Amino acid sequence: MKAILSPRQRGLLEQFACSRVLLAFDFDGTLAPIAADRERAWMRARTRARMAAVTERYPAIVISGRSRADVLRRLAGSGVQGVLGNHGSEPCEGSARLETLVHGWTPLLAARLARWPGVQIEDKGLSLAIHYRQSRAKTRARAAILQAAKKLGEVRVLGGKQVVNILPKGAPHKGLALERELRARGCDTAIYVGDDETDEDVFGLDQPGRLLAIRVGASRSSLAPYFLRAQCEIDELLRVLAVLRPVPRRRGSAQT
Repeated sequence: MKAILSPRQRGLLEQFACSRVLLAFDFDGTLAPIAADRERAWMRARTRARMAAVTERYPAIVISGRSRADVLRRLAGSGVQGVLGNHGSEPCEGSARLETLVHGWTPLLAARLARWPGVQIEDKGLSLAIHYRQSRAKTRARAAILQAAKKLGEVRVLGGKQVVNILPKGAPHKGLALERELRARGCDTAIYVGDDETDEDVFGLDQPGRLLAIRVGASRSSLAPYFLRAQCEIDELLRVLAVLRPVPRRRGSAQT
């Protein structure tokens, strides 16, 4: 992996900035620091301001594991033009059927995980997130969650930072969501920034020359070719992207 903010990569960022590019970001661990209490995960004021500057210059979306309604309220004032929730599944057709399916998993998992203090089940409508950050036996709690998930039948299980995500098998994922947004917005290229296993669906897209995939935190197992050293570097990346593309002149503005 290569550090995207290295001077050696400035030319690459310039190439993408000059193209019909769509900027796409994960939320937790990318635009906002990971928080011990997920309700306290918010963007820093500087990140919000720099995102607002970026969205004056580029089309920008967020693809989050959170529910769409949840992440929307955390993006107020950022200027982001599109928000997809539930790992790219939301919004989607047939959501009522999927919500009924997912909601039925909650009591089954609650019964199987009741003896694990600190394990919390979050029903996000189109997916579940089983958090074990508060557990004192994290390794065993995670194993118990994975074992319980197997009992649900055909599901897709995605790991995360002290969370296990459970989705309906065949549900749209972040990679499909990004490709759909590229087509809908008439963009030729994309820059995607994420930090977790759920973002590998984007990092693994076979889009040479069209996708600039950036992971927050270097990882030998990731498919992303570029990385930010830490979450705080998102502010610098946003600053650089804003510098590389001037604010479009509005119609009727004075010519110089």
